[in-house]
Amino acid sequence: MRILAVETSCDETAAAVVEDGARVLSNVVSSQAALHAPYGGVVPELASRHHIENVCPVIEQALGDAGVDLDRIDVVAATQGPGLIGSLLVGVQVAKGIAYVRKLPLVPVHHVAGHLEAPFLTGEDIELPALALVVSGGHTSLIKMPARGTYHLLGRTRDDAAGEAFDKVAKLLGLGYPGGPAIERVARGANDRAIEFAVAKMSDGRPDFSFSGIKTAVLHYVRSRGIAPAESLDDAPETIRNLAASFQRGVVTALLLRLREVAERERPRSLLLTGGVAANAALRREAAVLAGDLGLPLHVPPLRFTTDNAAMIGAAGFIAHRRGVRAGWDLNAEARLPLP
Repeated sequence: MRILAVETSCDETAAAVVEDGARVLSNVVSSQAALHAPYGGVVPELASRHHIENVCPVIEQALGDAGVDLDRIDVVAATQGPGLIGSLLVGVQVAKGIAYVRKLPLVPVHHVAGHLEAPFLTGEDIELPALALVVSGGHTSLIKMPARGTYHLLGRTRDDAAGEAFDKVAKLLGLGYPGGPAIERVARGANDRAIEFAVAKMSDGRPDFSFSGIKTAVLHYVRSRGIAPAESLDDAPETIRNLAASFQRGVVTALLLRLREVAERERPRSLLLTGGVAANAALRREAAVLAGDLGLPLHVPPLRFTTDNAAMIGAAGFIAHRRGVRAGWDLNAEARLPLP
């Protein structure tokens, strides 16, 4: 079964053709990073306008790269939410149009479900139940997956997502957008113990995350010492490099502390690390160490499937279709769609 998948939840316009939920025939992503870079973050109105311009060419390229046309597509899947409502609407409406004209089943997909199914695109045998750490610009969650397509939310961020904190700190330090890759780059080889940032702990004992505190701590550190923003990534002074490295270590520590706590309680058979921030080398390295300590296999998608893409939506769409999920022509985008 071939699925045409469309993803427009934020600032990447993406389309893919995925066969039987695992074989990626094409995966096209048109990034808007350069468009939003001057603003230090995503401007929703600009994002939705560029999705309108890009979505049809991206879909055409995905079909062309896969060597198929719409006559050889069996199902259309699209990200319904969560995300930026204007961006989501573009993908949902285009997918509805294609499915309606071609009389194809239409499958709505939760964006986080896409990230959760991304590790399965490698073809690895992943033992379930699995415990997943989903880390991106909009989401930081701990989710238990007892079976494909079944997700139980165990912990979440109560304020900024980890990727959002990376973006804001990078903007403060003059490192540009997107913040995750910029901070990782300047932190390489720097002293990540130059500054100690406290890890937030929930007063009610829940395994949730909070990154507003560490973000504010960086702001106070910069202001109290009169640190000027870097003029460029390549010329960042040692003070900023050490600060970036220490911030990165603080975020990674917070993420893996909660992952360890929940893994020891839930006793999964596998760990998953997924989402855009899963591309961070320090996080991947330390997660592997943690998995070794726990005696569990760690599954991380290839870099091309960590950041937002449509192949993961195709994988999740296949599982949803197999479970009987279908949408009617009244399907609408939902910016705060809960995880099913």
